Amino acid sequence: MSPRVNISTDKAPAAIGPYSQAIAHGGVLYCSGAIPLDSAGELVGANDPPEQARQCLRNLDAVAAAGGGELAEALQVTVYTTKLEEFPAINEAYAEFFDDPPPARVTIGVSALPKGALVEISALVPLK
Repeated sequence: MSPRVNISTDKAPAAIGPYSQAIAHGGVLYCSGAIPLDSAGELVGANDPPEQARQCLRNLDAVAAAGGGELAEALQVTVYTTKLEEFPAINEAYAEFFDDPPPARVTIGVSALPKGALVEISALVPLK
C-alpha cells in the first residue's frame, strides 16, 4: 500500500485547523474543503456566493497543481453552501472550471461555514 503524502502550497490559504490542504494516496488527491480565502487569509466576496465559489475553486486548483493533478480533471466535488437559494448562480460560477464531462458532484445546504463563508468546496482529483 502506498503511503499517505501531505500536499500543501502557499498558493492557497493555509489550513485553519488540524488538517492538510490535501493528501495524496493511491493515485488520488483528496483535497480538503476550501473556503473562499485569499492567500493572505482574507475572506473574498463577502456577500457574493458565486465569487466565493470561484475563489474556492481557484484555491483547489492551486492545491491540485501542487499535488501533481488538475482540478479540471476532478472525479468528484462536494459543494457546501449556506445560501442554497443561490444555487443557480453558484452553478454558473462552478461551470467555468469544468469541461464536459463535469465531475460527479454533491451540493449540500448547511447552516454555517468557517469564517462566515457562504461556500466551501472539496474535491477528489486523479494524479498523473
